[in-house]
Amino acid sequence: MNDSDLSHLKTAISVARKAREHGNHPFGAVLVDADNQVLLSAENTVLTGRDSTGHAETNLVRMATQRYTSAVLAGCTLYASTEPCAMCAGAIYWSGIGRVVYALSELDLYEIVGPSPDHLYLPCREVFAHSQRRIEVPARRRRRAAGRRRAPAVPRDQQVVQRAVGETGVERDRAVDQ
Repeated sequence: MNDSDLSHLKTAISVARKAREHGNHPFGAVLVDADNQVLLSAENTVLTGRDSTGHAETNLVRMATQRYTSAVLAGCTLYASTEPCAMCAGAIYWSGIGRVVYALSELDLYEIVGPSPDHLYLPCREVFAHSQRRIEVPARRRRRAAGRRRAPAVPRDQQVVQRAVGETGVERDRAVDQ
């Protein structure tokens, strides 16, 4: 990740802040072309739009695919305030956008908000790993802020075991919220 990536991530976070001010969940996304120019931005509209698919990334993809060719989108980077969910990762894949950079990982988000039956534990890298086209997601290291606690553990009676394929391609059992 370079300085330009960090600058665009700050823009995505600013868009997320606007989403919150507009009464939605604080998620934002920005589309940047191969020349490092911002083409579009979109915020989450799940609450105000009364549409569960109104995530910032899907809203951005809808606008982008209507305005730009697949050749242009292949050279674009989507910057997101938070790691795209499985639905958004699918939309990004189908749009042909070539690169994704996000600020907050799915796991870090879930640590902040705590357990919920609404969580779908499927990182965008795993969605992209099962595709026929390469979508670049820069490597990142997980860092825990000083003093930040882990989300409370889910009680055993509320867990189910799910087979999951990790980034290494090895199946493993993973306990998830029920």
